[in-house]
Amino acid sequence: MDYAAVGATRAPDLMHYPPEHSIPAEESWRIGSGEERFRSAGEALLSWTAQRAAGLQLSDVRPAAGDMYTGVSFDADGVPIAPSRSHVEQRYDAEGTPLVAPGMTLRVRGRVKGMRADAELRVISVTEERRRIGFVLGTVGGSVVSGEESFDIDWRDDTDEVWFTVRAFDSPTSVMYRLPGMVRRRRRELFSRYLRAISPLYATPV
Repeated sequence: MDYAAVGATRAPDLMHYPPEHSIPAEESWRIGSGEERFRSAGEALLSWTAQRAAGLQLSDVRPAAGDMYTGVSFDADGVPIAPSRSHVEQRYDAEGTPLVAPGMTLRVRGRVKGMRADAELRVISVTEERRRIGFVLGTVGGSVVSGEESFDIDWRDDTDEVWFTVRAFDSPTSVMYRLPGMVRRRRRELFSRYLRAISPLYATPV
């Protein structure tokens, strides 16, 4: 990874205490309700739909070899939980592209309103629980920013609603992106594209 605070998008206090020199961001959208909606959104998320439909091209997708680290997570009090090793059977979509899995690396290439989105990335952790599906993606190199994104689909047991949440922190590495507002502008556009990709009809911004 090309940044120090690996796993920090899982920290409950990210928006108040982001990693040093980084700009945090978080958005949540209601995208429907019920188990069927949760399952379909989760499947879309783990098959790279958010990235592809956002206009990013994926290449050199390489699963991790052997046992994989599940990544850093945090308990309800924000205390880091040590990563563990586990063997995860790699799955593929209908076109033969590996689905999201911990430890895999990939390259993305594209532009968002004229701004570069090229980078080498690594999947830090993957969550597949009864009511939550998601993953964390971090930069390895070759990007105009360094940092991390987390993507989560939550099926809330109290309301039956399904929510899509994206959290991120970015630190500019390119001189251009150190200009005021550039990192936030790039992030807002990416968030908007991710939302349209996962829920083009049902999303309600909050």
